[in-house]
Amino acid sequence: MFEKICKMLADQLNVPVESIHPESEVVKDLGADSLDVVELMMALEDEYGITLPEAEVENVHTVQDIVTMMEGLLK
Repeated sequence: MFEKICKMLADQLNVPVESIHPESEVVKDLGADSLDVVELMMALEDEYGITLPEAEVENVHTVQDIVTMMEGLLK
């Protein structure tokens, strides 16, 4: 899961995959803006065929937050 999310982030934000770590903050460290975050969440929804709860998305700050949220939703 982590590797797939890193690849999606790298492709979307045009950053090297190796620069993405679990503790990387999507906005502060990876340079995403609010539109990037929305696009990433939409891409995750499309990829996994789910709808992300808005309340959970608001708590996402790091790459690990995304992984944890996705793992919880896909159980």
